[in-house]
Amino acid sequence: MIKTLLVPGLDGSPAPHWQDWWAATDPTALMVDLPDPAHPVPEAWEAELAGMVLQHPGAVLVGHSLGAVLIARLIAKWPQIEVSAALLVAPADTRGARRIGHFDTPDRHPLPVPTTLVASRNDPWMRYERTAELAAAWGANLVDLGAVGHINLAAGFGPWPLGKALRDQLLARKPRQKRGGKTA
Repeated sequence: MIKTLLVPGLDGSPAPHWQDWWAATDPTALMVDLPDPAHPVPEAWEAELAGMVLQHPGAVLVGHSLGAVLIARLIAKWPQIEVSAALLVAPADTRGARRIGHFDTPDRHPLPVPTTLVASRNDPWMRYERTAELAAAWGANLVDLGAVGHINLAAGFGPWPLGKALRDQLLARKPRQKRGGKTA
């Protein structure tokens, strides 16, 4: 059974955030417990996520905000890591951001796994135009939810069944060819 690893962003995703709801309602889902969510250290977060992926090879990674950036960083850095797909929800723009500026956004190269990026037109953490540019650069399918804020609890996102449906759509997509001819 393919696991879904839920990767929270800055300050975590406590109840009743949609990631917490997802973890509680989906037996295949596990919340990734990132160290010190209020003071993220890129290397520590990457190590924790990589460790979870090694425990659950072939997992689908679902990240919100800084968690989405973390997933893209991990997949870009280690394209050989066994991930089935990535769902990146409302990624945060780390450029110049006070608490997360030390997280670099990954290079603008296609990610080696089927990827969907979910965005809002009025997300305070990243301009829609930048999100669309990243989706194109990463080879991600862009889902535009309209003007819905940061796709978090403050924006009204507790239970979010669409997230699970988008994950299922990703799993149904044909895997991409990884470097060296293997499929992602």
